Amino acid sequence: MGTSADLLLHPVRFRIVQALLGGRELTTAQLGEALPDVATTTLYRHVGLLVEAGILRVVQERRVRGSVERTYRLAVEAASVTPEEARTMSVDEHRQAFTTFVATVLGDFDRYLARGTIDLGADQVGYRQVALHLSDEETVAFLGELRALLVRWVEVQPGPDRTRRLLTSIVMPAD
Repeated sequence: MGTSADLLLHPVRFRIVQALLGGRELTTAQLGEALPDVATTTLYRHVGLLVEAGILRVVQERRVRGSVERTYRLAVEAASVTPEEARTMSVDEHRQAFTTFVATVLGDFDRYLARGTIDLGADQVGYRQVALHLSDEETVAFLGELRALLVRWVEVQPGPDRTRRLLTSIVMPAD
């Protein structure tokens, strides 16, 4: 796997990147609160690797009791596997990457269920699969429209009346 793929598709680093999606800026302590099952030393090590690779950027530093607290932001352009890297990945590497992705989605859903009191309707939680019958050209057009729609909504800033929601999509041909 290429360097970006190796970095991004590790389960802990994938979750760190996911926690910073949507323009969020978090300290390592806040990342620790978002990922309570990850040991602090492990979290610091993976954050350091992501900073070194340019995937996370330090946007603020401040002194706290003799140490420096850093606030991080995702460098969105660096936080993806390029088409060139994807083309060079083996079938087993793609399988591993997809497994990491799906395991992360399962973990997110499990953390939602572990909240105790859940209401899928009130929380607007849903999961479904649909089949589309599209030519390659229609698929390109559909994905372009979907991307444009997502860009519009991804740019909405956090607010007191807003809930951070995860939208996961997978597009692949079906037999």
